[in-house]
Amino acid sequence: MDKLLLGVDMGTASTKGVLTTPDGEIVATASRRHAMQLPRPGWAEVDAETVWWGDLVEVCRELVAGVDPARIAGMCVSGVGPCLLLTDADDRPVRPAILYGIDMRATAEIEELTERFGADAIVERAGKALSTQAVGPKIAWVARHEPETFARARRWYNSSSWAAARLTGAYVLDHHTASQNDPLYDLAAHAWADDWSAEIIGHLTPPRLVWPHEVVGTVTDEAARATGVPAGVPVSAGTIDAWSEAFSVGVRHPGDLMLMYGSTMFFVQVLPERSVHPMLWTTAGVDPGQYTLAAGMATSGSLTGWLAELTGGVPFEQLVAEAAAVPPGADGLIMLPYFAGERTPIFDSRARGVIAGLTLRHTRGHLFRAAYEGIAYGIRQIVDFLDDPVRPIGRLVAVGGGTQGGLWTQIVSDVLGRPQELPEQTIGASYGDALLAAIGTQIVPPETDWTRIGSLIEPDPANRETYAELFDIYTELYPATRDLVHVLARHQESAFDD
Repeated sequence: MDKLLLGVDMGTASTKGVLTTPDGEIVATASRRHAMQLPRPGWAEVDAETVWWGDLVEVCRELVAGVDPARIAGMCVSGVGPCLLLTDADDRPVRPAILYGIDMRATAEIEELTERFGADAIVERAGKALSTQAVGPKIAWVARHEPETFARARRWYNSSSWAAARLTGAYVLDHHTASQNDPLYDLAAHAWADDWSAEIIGHLTPPRLVWPHEVVGTVTDEAARATGVPAGVPVSAGTIDAWSEAFSVGVRHPGDLMLMYGSTMFFVQVLPERSVHPMLWTTAGVDPGQYTLAAGMATSGSLTGWLAELTGGVPFEQLVAEAAAVPPGADGLIMLPYFAGERTPIFDSRARGVIAGLTLRHTRGHLFRAAYEGIAYGIRQIVDFLDDPVRPIGRLVAVGGGTQGGLWTQIVSDVLGRPQELPEQTIGASYGDALLAAIGTQIVPPETDWTRIGSLIEPDPANRETYAELFDIYTELYPATRDLVHVLARHQESAFDD
């Protein structure tokens, strides 16, 4: 009887699952769309019980229903992160989960913790400056603003670690995700920074640290009844979805860089050795002992999705076709894609979207292309940071739903002046989860790579001069408008003041 591996990823906009054979052949897929909650500007939350666990249950049931459940030999779950889910003594959530860097509520706590521990010391020990991506300030925010809720909490989870707990009862966190729970983790030691974390987590119990592929337990009888996955199936720890996706496409060697085209834009580069950069995020990798460098933008697919909604239901494919008919540079239209603030490279929670050069001649196709190009300019800023003589970029691998159709990835290659590899299989993080499960259960060797490259997206040299000129304007537009935009952001926030 052939074995099967089950991988599930709980993403920002959907939960996706896959069943594979040990050689990476896809047997079945399933997905469920969901939405996050945006209760205030700069806040982003999710109901962990109904969204994360509810979707996981449904996806597993659908996948298992089509096969002999006894064939499932291992499973692994990844998810968005780093997030903050606080639970009580019975592991019940005490409030909605606070999402990763797109939730920007803890700005005061970021400043206070940076002052307390020292900016340089934090970068050196945790691998990155504190930002809205960090979990430590989110914990401090809850302790300050929701003290009764915090007093009820006993444990903290990320999305994948909570899934592992619901499936097995284990209270663990993988090293990669832990390394984004800044400033609670000591990157060089691969251990909790006990002195710093004690000041932030208070009475909370820290989880046991493991590597993403490690089996942390088996599916319990209760979880089996809910999901349909047989009791006793080994469960690997899992990790944050972007890193599982990088793992799924073979981004595991020094110099490899993944560009993930999703609701947000994310970057993962494998390092030859540990190094830090004040504008980037150094983290533990997926493979034991590995280090990676990362960056993330606050919007990408979510911005184009928003534009699509504004058009009144025009098919997305039509909007892409209209954007493709517009010449490079969108006839002098530039968009700053900071519609939800921005993470890398400006780390400004009060940044907002700006559309410059708009005229009555511009169409929705121009706006759509300007959005693609604005995101591409932001990508170039980050890639310029990542590419360094000490840790040069060797190859770019493009993944995610935004790679479909070809226009967006072509624009990015044109703006970067670099080719991008597009794998044949871009199903995403769930595919990497299945591989992690196969490695964790020792069904395949640790070095196993299921990746096959399907095509290469080459830059068009004819567009180089246009994009170089507009990129320079793009980089000047943010500092030129920042102070005025911050005033507007404060007006938006004041509507929600108590």
